[in-house]
Amino acid sequence: MDVGIGLPNPLLDVPGELLPAWARRAEERGFAAVATIDRIAYPSYESLVALAAAAAVTERVELLTNVLLGPTRDPVLLAKQAASVDRISGGRLTLGLGVGRRDDDYAATGRGFHDRGRRLDRDLETIHAAWRGELVAGARHPVGPPPVRGTVPILFGGMSEASLRRVVRWGAGWTAGSAPAEQVAPFLDRVREAWAAAGRPGAPRLVALVYFAVGDAAEAERNVRTYYGDEAGAAILARMPKDAAALRETRDAYAALGIDLLVFDPTVADLAEVDALADAVLGPGGPRVP
Repeated sequence: MDVGIGLPNPLLDVPGELLPAWARRAEERGFAAVATIDRIAYPSYESLVALAAAAAVTERVELLTNVLLGPTRDPVLLAKQAASVDRISGGRLTLGLGVGRRDDDYAATGRGFHDRGRRLDRDLETIHAAWRGELVAGARHPVGPPPVRGTVPILFGGMSEASLRRVVRWGAGWTAGSAPAEQVAPFLDRVREAWAAAGRPGAPRLVALVYFAVGDAAEAERNVRTYYGDEAGAAILARMPKDAAALRETRDAYAALGIDLLVFDPTVADLAEVDALADAVLGPGGPRVP
């Protein structure tokens, strides 16, 4: 299992220079990926912009949106932005996509909330056409640049039948979000079964996310409760690992499920969190955990 770390792009009062510094430190410490989570109607840094900043100061780490709210964006512009980050990074972008559950993100962008799943299905056709270099939306030229690998790998979030359909048709795999391991496990089997039933070769890539805090507990609580609200925030805080032993226990629980990449997302915007996490969960041989 590979281990990644989230960028602090959704945390409150984060100075802009912390994002590239965080990505650089993550690569230096041996993490396999840096990742973002996504909101529109929130004082967070935009996901693809944050990953472009990370791309500029790194050479190896995967860049992952985990996840980006696809239907809040125009699909042609999203295709161009994702391909641009992929080219800038030398082909290191993985695009995690989801539909989200907050209507204010859609109201803020003037895009419909209740048909967001159907629009994502249509948008995927447009995005892939753009990546293939086809003329889209009346354009006289391709909207490129083309992705390094001809496409950008997509992971889909969500525990629904629609998500399963997207995974097997368009996806490289599935991302579990921040659900606890015991809730993730049954859906992993459904993803694997759907993948095999669709005749897809190999196995789907499986990603999970866990929030953590080793440092300032008050800052962690403020960030989590502001982002998720009191009820959901309290549940996340209650299960969140807060010391080295709990971090290792969490890592091992997800590794036992067959997760391919576990992303630890920060709730404290301090570079010391990168070092504390690396000290706790990365083995001496590098970012891959047996």
